[in-house]
Amino acid sequence: MKKSDKPENMFPTAKEDVSASKLMPDTPQTRSESYRLAYSDEDFMLREELRPVRLQLELLKPELLQKENNILSTIVIFGSARIPDYETAVQRLKKAEALAESDITNETLARKVKIAKSILEKSRYYDEARELARLITLNSQQDEKCDHVVITGGGPGIMEAANRGANDVGGKSIGLNIVLPFEQEPNPYITPELCFQFHYFAIRKMHFLKRARALIVCPGGFGTLDELFETLTLIQTKKIKPFPILLLGSKYWHRVINFDVLVEEGTVDESDLDIFEYVDSAEQAMTAIREFYDL
Repeated sequence: MKKSDKPENMFPTAKEDVSASKLMPDTPQTRSESYRLAYSDEDFMLREELRPVRLQLELLKPELLQKENNILSTIVIFGSARIPDYETAVQRLKKAEALAESDITNETLARKVKIAKSILEKSRYYDEARELARLITLNSQQDEKCDHVVITGGGPGIMEAANRGANDVGGKSIGLNIVLPFEQEPNPYITPELCFQFHYFAIRKMHFLKRARALIVCPGGFGTLDELFETLTLIQTKKIKPFPILLLGSKYWHRVINFDVLVEEGTVDESDLDIFEYVDSAEQAMTAIREFYDL
């Protein structure tokens, strides 16, 4: 046998076995659920007792596909799904104002106008996230390298902006979507072969951080806060190595979270506040990343 020749696999592949099982004669025995190959039996795979197996599969599938796409490292961009681009935010404000004007005594409609104005003001972070992703991709994805690949939650809003920025310059980006009770679909700017769907939040979070070299956190809600504090905790407890955690939008973050109170109350050390820093633009975030890695 030549050295270049690959030895033939002595056993049939799982795929071949599945194909062969479809050619079985139709009998009461072959129609029985018990006769199905375990890994091709959806009802079996979705049983409660199979949760550990599904957790493992959800960890393994994105890992293998990222390796196959030569993803060496990532930069995570988090932020609200509810912050759209400027034009969309303007249209939503106009709609809210029109509804409020039709019923000027309705306090709920008046409050929606106030919220729409606030979202419009924050729509600049859509642009900042898009620009940051563009800069990151331009500076990292050259000569087929896949360092510092932008990774997001895969949804709309700030996540869409980041995937869009990478797409603007022809780069790859990753989206980690999650199955939710309400309508959820990946944004159209994610690289298709790097678009993943998760059932388990915990496994999704592991993939956010597994290759992470920086985390940029734009204004966001419960999900963004959850992911931010988990990362802060992992670095604080030395479960993962330190990397830049950048809170983009100092006005928002100072108003939403008073970290100094935690120090005053003695629940965190003052040095813990060095784990992160505030930035107010894509350029500032990019400078912080370059300085940390001496690029």
